[in-house]
Amino acid sequence: MPIAVGSSAPDFSLKSKTADGLVDVKLSDNGGKATVLLFFPLAFTGVCTQEFCDVTAGLSVYDELNARVIGISVDSPFAQEAWAKANDIKITLASDLNKEVTKAYDVVFPMLAGVGDTSARAAYVIGADGVVKYAEQTPAPTELPNFDAIKAALA
Repeated sequence: MPIAVGSSAPDFSLKSKTADGLVDVKLSDNGGKATVLLFFPLAFTGVCTQEFCDVTAGLSVYDELNARVIGISVDSPFAQEAWAKANDIKITLASDLNKEVTKAYDVVFPMLAGVGDTSARAAYVIGADGVVKYAEQTPAPTELPNFDAIKAALA
């Protein structure tokens, strides 16, 4: 089960690969905005690609709601960058290769397809104050989070 609404969100510092090289992505660097955390199992998979292409297409909605979006998976930042380039994904992607943040948010999916532990598909809305406003882990990795509920939590 994901951490509860009303809890303080665990801060983190993860690596992201950008044109400028490896950069740190921190929850606490929110610039006074809410943050949508989208945990996903693996880059280069069908459901994850569709989810992030759809969110990229609607990124302006999150800007209007004064929120930033961060995708987190256990992929390396280099694999995430290649996936983003191949699919024109514009969301900040952060690598949780050691699964520390996935564990802190309690969204580990054990032995996905028999290959190992990954992040489950999960969504959090973290207010600018660092408090969890919305938390959801989907019942299966093939199911998407409730994006209407995420946007409602931001409104």
